[in-house]
Amino acid sequence: MTFKFIGIALYLCCLLAIGFYSCKDKKGDETVVTEKTDSTKKDRREGAILLTQEQLKAVDIEMGPIEEKNLYAVVKASGQLAVPPQNKADVNVLMGGIIRTINVLEGQTVKKGQELAVLENTEFIKLQQDYLTSKSQFAYTTQELTRQNELSGAGAGTGKNLQQVQANYNAEKAKILALEKQLQQLGIDPARVADGAIVSRVTVTAPIAGTIGHITINTGTYAEAGKPLMEIIDNSKIHCDLVVYEKDLFKVKVGQKVNFILTNQNNQQIQGEIYGINKSFEDESKGIIVHAIIKGANTYRLIPGMYVTALIDVGNQQTKAVPVEALVRSEGKDYIFVVEEEKSDKAIAFKKTEVVTGESELGYVQITPLEELPTSARIVKKGAFYLLSKEKAKGEDDE
Repeated sequence: MTFKFIGIALYLCCLLAIGFYSCKDKKGDETVVTEKTDSTKKDRREGAILLTQEQLKAVDIEMGPIEEKNLYAVVKASGQLAVPPQNKADVNVLMGGIIRTINVLEGQTVKKGQELAVLENTEFIKLQQDYLTSKSQFAYTTQELTRQNELSGAGAGTGKNLQQVQANYNAEKAKILALEKQLQQLGIDPARVADGAIVSRVTVTAPIAGTIGHITINTGTYAEAGKPLMEIIDNSKIHCDLVVYEKDLFKVKVGQKVNFILTNQNNQQIQGEIYGINKSFEDESKGIIVHAIIKGANTYRLIPGMYVTALIDVGNQQTKAVPVEALVRSEGKDYIFVVEEEKSDKAIAFKKTEVVTGESELGYVQITPLEELPTSARIVKKGAFYLLSKEKAKGEDDE
């Protein structure tokens, strides 16, 4: 009886021991799982860069979607801005003289026919004198022709005298007409000269409307005939002359859209359109000049001679692209930062994502992410270098 009781007691002790160790193992497993889960969450948090709203504003980070840009189907060209010949004028004088007054300044806008300067020369007086003399002589010749016609009609005159007077009449008339044209070209009214209003000074007027360019004269200097006094440029018709090489010439056509980049416009894109293509090569460069109008040219500060880079749109193929500032390079690889999570406290978590880059034009770079991103994904478009530096600093702290 005693041995039986002792055996039962030993059996119960064994069962209790087995249960104790079994519970301990389960508890240990749960601890391991919990620790692994916490570690995974921790690793996930450590893989992202977290910024508060204050930090975002302080470093001026901009976010937005990945854009679609036409970077493939384009022809790259370079050239200069120019104005048509009819929109650029050199102000000249037909007869030299002393500059007495200059009525404009460089950079001033003028209208067609506006007074630019006053020129003085004694030759102006002599020309008017010749005109008056010819007028008087013509009056006498006219009377003589009338008298010879009357004599010839009465049978009292000779045909020779009539012919001579007729020849003199035609010559004097031609001379007067020529002198009148000269006076008109100088801006002198022949009718006023005939009334006795002789002038020694003439006014130089603007041949076109536009902006005064370089002025080459001073008050008191002698203005030579045919030598420009100043230039006037009308930039309202400014356009771009692009050089397209032979290998790309077959792709370019009239009517295609053009995007211009000007360095003095903070790399702002300017729209244009091709309106003409030359039919001969320029020098030995095997390049053809392609002319493109600029839309809204008056809204920009454009000056003839500015160098431009242009992309001629020769197709409709589009690709994913991001601004240059959105790309960062680390350890020989290219990355963008994607908005991974927006916290309840308005903080934002960013994830660094590796991409493969392609064409780079007009401030944008073609990208191909190495992992699939949702169509609604938002990326850092400006300030990516700050996030990269923050990530590197975080890594150093962890070490």
